[in-house]
Amino acid sequence: MNTMDSNLNPLLTRHSEALALFGGHVHAVRENQWQAPTPCTDWSVRDLVNHVTVEQLWVPPLVTEQRTTEEVDIEGDVLGDDPVAVWDRAAADAREAFAAPGALERTVELSYGQATCAAYCAQMVSDLVVHAWDLARAIGADERLPEDLVNFTVREVGPYSADLEKSGLFAAPVEPPPGADVQTKLLALLGRRV
Repeated sequence: MNTMDSNLNPLLTRHSEALALFGGHVHAVRENQWQAPTPCTDWSVRDLVNHVTVEQLWVPPLVTEQRTTEEVDIEGDVLGDDPVAVWDRAAADAREAFAAPGALERTVELSYGQATCAAYCAQMVSDLVVHAWDLARAIGADERLPEDLVNFTVREVGPYSADLEKSGLFAAPVEPPPGADVQTKLLALLGRRV
């Protein structure tokens, strides 16, 4: 990826930061932690990393190849014997696909219909940020999220937060504690108990 491009485009910058945040936690997973539970109901650390890796694997076919979700079949455990290496490759390929000239101006066909690549990238940033917290909590890493990424995610999910629980992919919102900071309020909105 051309570093200059991401510096000129705030969305690409946030995407790179979110990939690095989640990836840093992936690299910190110890061998005995892959089956540990996470805040995501029914997901182990491996399941969570697999989910986010699969999300990255979808990006090149949808963005670069302009294929539809029906034409792409990426399911199951993709991590194999070296989850960290598979994550690194998937993250690099997703970053490259979004950063390609003109990529963010394209339209992609997602499971719920058409969207701009910019909107798709913004959703991916938010997913990475929230799951970075999930992974940090599961492995005992620092749970503080960078302020820029928290603020970005609040702006991204705010308009459709009421529909997230209905999707079946998010738990019901929980009441944040009194005096909660922005990160805690965001996590509570997405069903996480901090």
